[in-house]
Amino acid sequence: MYQRLMEHLTTAVLLLDAQLRVQWMNPAAEALLALSLSRVEGLTLTALLGQEHIGDVLKKARDAYHPFTQREARLQLANGEALTVDYTVSPLSADELLLEIEPRDRLLRISREEALQSRQETIKVLARGMAHEVKNPLGGIRGAAQLLERDLDDPGLKEFTRIIIEEVDRLRDLVDSMLGPNRVSRHEALNIHKVLERVRSLLIVEQPGVHIERDYDPSLPDLAGDESQMIQAVLNVARNAVEAMTEAGTERPRLILRTRARRQFTLGAERHRLVCEVGMTDNGPGIAAALRDTLFYPMVSGRAEGSGLGLSIAQSILHQHHGLIECESAPGKTEFRLLIPLENRHD
Repeated sequence: MYQRLMEHLTTAVLLLDAQLRVQWMNPAAEALLALSLSRVEGLTLTALLGQEHIGDVLKKARDAYHPFTQREARLQLANGEALTVDYTVSPLSADELLLEIEPRDRLLRISREEALQSRQETIKVLARGMAHEVKNPLGGIRGAAQLLERDLDDPGLKEFTRIIIEEVDRLRDLVDSMLGPNRVSRHEALNIHKVLERVRSLLIVEQPGVHIERDYDPSLPDLAGDESQMIQAVLNVARNAVEAMTEAGTERPRLILRTRARRQFTLGAERHRLVCEVGMTDNGPGIAAALRDTLFYPMVSGRAEGSGLGLSIAQSILHQHHGLIECESAPGKTEFRLLIPLENRHD
């Protein structure tokens, strides 16, 4: 009866002997470790995880015959994946230890994504307010310059009024760009690989010196999206990576375009049955630590020639598709992940 209860728990539970060898684990533990009980039974937990730290905690609990809890520990799984977990070890007897593992990555990611979405909404409100305040006087300046141009006979002076009008138009376009797409997305069946191939062909023409690799999952179904906006979002992120490598003079610059399906994946506070992940990984200089928290803000850029609008617009487009963009960066490897639900949405 008790085994049946543990088999239905969502918390990973493992039973270890005095030598820290796995005697039993529930299905939640099999899913967490990505290993079946038949494969790991009799193996030591430290051999499975390749870490001595958890072994030290387990031995301490065994020898002191006292439970121990470790918060937000990092575990390296056999498949190379790293997890952040809370775990508690409880001695059942002199020869048995009960290990409970609760993954924290999902909760930490939900918290991070909710904060990101909240910041994006705040930025959007501020940008719209600023755009309204800026565009009104720009319209007045443009109108006054046009009236002045009509009354001037000297072509040299008219050249100055044309400069005023052109610069006002440029500022207006810049403000419009800060607001992101100016039309409502039309969600239709969309093949994400068609989008990536279009972006790839554009980048090859723009930056022939960058090697662009494909790593696609051909089994991915179509998603509901706006093709032109999705091309714009992917192109903004990919072009940003390519230009960063070019400006930094990266040796043998490489960009990898990858697609994967994520099952039972949480975006923000909502859990989705199936999510499309589009990964873009480059071997460039990485993103400065000071920029990472504000990377998707308008007018923020780490490049000398960057406008600071590309990533902000891409994030706005992903939000219209009920998705978001994540980023992890270190010198030599920067990865952007576009996460888009694959369920049909009618809103």
